[in-house]
Amino acid sequence: MNLRTIRTRLRITTALALLPVLALTACGSGGTSGTAPAGAQASPAPSDDPVAAVRKVDSVAALLPAGVRKSGTLRVGSSVGFPPGAYYPNGSDKPPAGQDIDLANAVAKVLGVKLNRQDASFETILPALGSGKYDFGTGNFGVTAERLKTVDFATYINDGQGFAVKTGSTVLKTKVTDLTQLCGLTVGTGAGTTFEATLDAQKGVCAKAGKKPYDVKVYSENGATFTALQQGRIDVVMSTINGLRYQAAQSASQTTFLGEYHRLDVGFAFKKGSPLTKAFQAAVNELIKDGTYARILKKWGTSASAIETSQINPPEHTES
Repeated sequence: MNLRTIRTRLRITTALALLPVLALTACGSGGTSGTAPAGAQASPAPSDDPVAAVRKVDSVAALLPAGVRKSGTLRVGSSVGFPPGAYYPNGSDKPPAGQDIDLANAVAKVLGVKLNRQDASFETILPALGSGKYDFGTGNFGVTAERLKTVDFATYINDGQGFAVKTGSTVLKTKVTDLTQLCGLTVGTGAGTTFEATLDAQKGVCAKAGKKPYDVKVYSENGATFTALQQGRIDVVMSTINGLRYQAAQSASQTTFLGEYHRLDVGFAFKKGSPLTKAFQAAVNELIKDGTYARILKKWGTSASAIETSQINPPEHTES
């Protein structure tokens, strides 16, 4: 383990120590990376292993560039922090677990390669793809028109944007269907996310409605976001649908999910023009065909977000 990884895990552990939900117990869940209750990071992962039976598929592996087939290794920039998407069970002494971890590992087995996983903060991964630091990235990256300008995607799930408040809060009582419902409130969200981009792009809606603007506070670690919510420093969290739904289902989480706002396809991310994209698309479709994909999503409670087929660079969903 390198020094950077150790420091990353220490920062996560420190953030967790501030949260009042450390006693949560884990179960199969409906969230994704960076959004589930931070306290559940200290919980064990589900014991079933649908990836174990996955084998190399020669016709799919043949889609890899010759250099990758020869080296047998791919470097992945991985945003690891919160269950059930990607997290460290029982603290930082176990390998990472979660939906994104299982799917990446299953794809690697279909392709006949090993993964060199490198922990990275969410907002640094996509820029690093362009420099060649990573071959691909994972972290519940939503496919947006802006990201498609510089990044390619092979999709593996459909998730999106939602909102949650502290249980008992009276600032919002219904599903958010219009951002003017946030006027006058303080919204917490993650750095470099589609949530931050949406809030920034729509920051003028309150003035147009003659209302006080909403304030946005951005956090580089989601543990800090939920700490701020529980401590009353923000009124509402904007994050992924699956993750917020999972968190709200935990009896000790003290959050209430306010429903879906905007759906997005989510995919493995690649440098623009990467020859890996087609290989990953084919690998995901192989996993869908043989049933492994469904078993992984069932394990982590995200079956409702399953896709029928992996796509390369689908257009961003425009409906809310």
